[in-house]
Amino acid sequence: MAFHTFNGRFVAGLALAGFMLTAAGCQSGGSSMLGFGKKDTTPPPPPDPKVLASQLLAYCPKVTLRDGTAFFNTYAKGSQKPKKKAATLDAEAAALDASSGQQDDSAKIVYQASITDVTRDCIRANGSLTMKIAVAGKVVPGPMFSPGTITMPIRIAVMHGKEVLYSQLHQHQVQVTNPSSATQFVFTDSNVVVPEPTARDYQVFAGYDEGPPKKIDKKVAAAE
Repeated sequence: MAFHTFNGRFVAGLALAGFMLTAAGCQSGGSSMLGFGKKDTTPPPPPDPKVLASQLLAYCPKVTLRDGTAFFNTYAKGSQKPKKKAATLDAEAAALDASSGQQDDSAKIVYQASITDVTRDCIRANGSLTMKIAVAGKVVPGPMFSPGTITMPIRIAVMHGKEVLYSQLHQHQVQVTNPSSATQFVFTDSNVVVPEPTARDYQVFAGYDEGPPKKIDKKVAAAE
């Protein structure tokens, strides 16, 4: 009888030890049904993209042609449509009407110039970025062609968001003598100097800029 009593206590002890091991495993293992102690396998969020110093040093802003700035027409004198009286239109509207009439009169075009390519080169020194911007294009003779010189208004501008870092209007002249073929030209602005960028966020624009239509003197218009 004593043997059986000892054996029963032994079995009970083993059972108690097994329960304690199982409870310990539930607290420290990764296989609990309730998820306690389970390792997080979710990948960490990617770090914010940062421009490396080597990438920033190699950064040379791309030159873009804005819509409507790749062409420039020169018209023969007297090709404008008759201006409307100031009594029916204000001075600015009259100027816009005259300008649009001139652009629509394609039979009176003397030269039609277009920009076909743009490129740039960058140099860094003393906290500044110096750019050399080149604009290539051609001048095609129009119906009213005559040998001579065409003066093209070419603007180069550098923007940082809404801030204008550089803007210069150049009057580039090209001699045109051949009535049967296009005349090629290359214009270069080598003095574009702006603060050295701290991010890849500069915008560079090139194109023809004829400016706003000239306003008519209201006193003169009223006298007509």
